Amino acid sequence: MSLEEVVLRPRFQREIPQPSETVLNRLEVSKVTQDEFVVSRVDNHVFIRIPKHKQHFWSPQLHIEVDEIDEQNCLLHGLFGPSPTVWTFFMFLHFIVACLFIGFGVWAYTNASLDTSYAIQVALMFFMVLIWFALYFGGRWGKSTGKSEMIALNNFLNITVGF
Repeated sequence: MSLEEVVLRPRFQREIPQPSETVLNRLEVSKVTQDEFVVSRVDNHVFIRIPKHKQHFWSPQLHIEVDEIDEQNCLLHGLFGPSPTVWTFFMFLHFIVACLFIGFGVWAYTNASLDTSYAIQVALMFFMVLIWFALYFGGRWGKSTGKSEMIALNNFLNITVGF
């Protein structure tokens, strides 16, 4: 996997010619053999994060799921994403903007049905679209801000798994 693929496609999948328990144990051992990343494991899910003192608002994390194919091979599913707090915050903002857009639309329709002016409501709907674009481009900017950390997480995974 090239570095460009990591940035452009934050989801990836790799078949590894090793037993799944071996891969999981290597990731588990990396918790104590290094201090560059925080590694946590729950069953066949492994989360690799940037330590708190190095994190910024846009710091990504890497979620790995290791599935057994057979006794000698496993399938590694990876997903780069923002911290759950940032993700929840952005989804909340999108939800609020969508609800306000619908509310202003209903208000505009009501005023139009009553033959009264609805220019303010349409302007507010347009403003909600502008806010949505600002959220979208803010998220894209945040993703690019965490690009170097995504590359570091990917390199750590490759070294740890021996890929």
